[in-house]
Amino acid sequence: MANDTRKIRASALEYGIQTIEWTAPAAGPRHPRRAMMKGLKNTTRRAAIGLATFAVAAGVLLHGNAHAAVPGVTGTSFAVTASPGYQTQPDGSYLYSWGLGCTNASAVTFAPSALTPASPSAACPLFQIPGPTIVVTEGQTVQVTLNNALPVAAGNTSIVFPGFAVTATGGVPGIAAQEATQASPVTYTFVASKPGTYAYYSGTQADLQIEMGLYGAVIVLPNTVPATCTPLGTRIGGQTDYRLAASAYDHPMTCYDREYIMQLAEVSAKVHQQTEDAMKSSTCTVAPCPPLSVAIEPYRPEYFVINGRSMPDNMDPSYTPLYPNQPYNANPHMHPGETVLMRIIGQGRWQHPYHFHGNHARVIARDGNLLLAATDATKLAGPLLFTTPTVPGQSQDQLFTWTGKGLNWDVYGHKAGDNPAVPCVPDGNGYYTTASGASPSASNYGEYCADHNKQIPVTPPDPLIVANGLWYGGTPYLGLSDTHQNQGFNSTPLPPGVAQQNLSGGYAYMWHSHNEREITTNNVFPGGMMMMLIIDPPAAPIDETL
Repeated sequence: MANDTRKIRASALEYGIQTIEWTAPAAGPRHPRRAMMKGLKNTTRRAAIGLATFAVAAGVLLHGNAHAAVPGVTGTSFAVTASPGYQTQPDGSYLYSWGLGCTNASAVTFAPSALTPASPSAACPLFQIPGPTIVVTEGQTVQVTLNNALPVAAGNTSIVFPGFAVTATGGVPGIAAQEATQASPVTYTFVASKPGTYAYYSGTQADLQIEMGLYGAVIVLPNTVPATCTPLGTRIGGQTDYRLAASAYDHPMTCYDREYIMQLAEVSAKVHQQTEDAMKSSTCTVAPCPPLSVAIEPYRPEYFVINGRSMPDNMDPSYTPLYPNQPYNANPHMHPGETVLMRIIGQGRWQHPYHFHGNHARVIARDGNLLLAATDATKLAGPLLFTTPTVPGQSQDQLFTWTGKGLNWDVYGHKAGDNPAVPCVPDGNGYYTTASGASPSASNYGEYCADHNKQIPVTPPDPLIVANGLWYGGTPYLGLSDTHQNQGFNSTPLPPGVAQQNLSGGYAYMWHSHNEREITTNNVFPGGMMMMLIIDPPAAPIDETL
């Protein structure tokens, strides 16, 4: 790949026509994606931030169309260990970090059961970022034992569980919580008193220890599921159900079909390097050691992560061996008409404007507090948002859906005169569902019938002068390639050996930080807090294990 200069041009839907020039480095990191990012860093690059730039770069970088869910560990008793290690970034950086992992992975039960990894020790190692997502049920008494395997010079550590009344045994007293020393673990006990999504994080020298990676999530499932929700194990078309529960709360307005977690944080290479240097130079081998002094301000992070990974790494599968200490991905998929539960947590120092294309989302709860109308508790009262401010330490639960309504064309490419004709009988809300006689396996299940047989009001461009991004499905119709009912739209052939990232012909929507620096990796676009939501056609199975 040395001296291989490539120019990639693509039209962007949001920002105009962009060009990236990439000279591959003569010698780079082992991972091909990191080689590309290094090449972008070390050579002249021309890129105005744009969707097509991302689409092309992501297509070159990704080797598979990974999905996501909410992977975690479940039970009532958990043992975690704070350990040192290294996290990786797409530019090839290895950053000294601290993380929480499973003390004994062989004794862990993973959730959801359909996402149980083949190797428990690899899926929940002694050091990981973020820490294991803890999944419990409302009303359960939960115990979390924290062991401290950090270097002696790092001092004590602890875990704070906001939203719960916590008691602790063992360890030594701390400012915000009982602390674990290298010689004395601490056990925290609390009752999971109400459902919701919660953060947990270090309460010891929190400005440094959270930055280093000591944080994670707690999910409390409701103990009563509303009868109107779709029961677990029941999926349209018989597809696998990856939900943790049928509803987010004990309320019929919180039913959902699919769920994803997004823990947003930032990483300062300078702080991590200072901390590593302090560990190497320390002569303290017996606690207590002098307080660790690391200059955090002025704070200017180079990396912006979702679930511990920057784009494009966050779109590889969960539990992939590519990132042994960053097990969780962020790559949502859904079918038209489904309701997606987004569990969003601000885990860093900064507030991030998390922006999702495709539709607004309804905020249903913050920090486990359901937002209901003051005069009618049967109705939700949270705001509708296109951009969510992720407040540090705060969690939000939001519901998102996509139906195609309002596009004003038949997203499935039907047209008058089709033989055989494809029906679309509206239900009470205008959609083609079982309520109006649709088979769950219908290729257009959930179609908005008012747009049935409407062609897209756009003249097909000349395929000889159009370069398609690798996330383009081939036509502007859902699930249709250029060989079936393309109605004049022809996909430009991709270069030999380049994988197409949207084999289902779905619609791709960027979900990302709306702070443009935060969608870079060490100031190189694309990267950072970015992912793609794929709206897959109903007949395309969504396999969250990939």
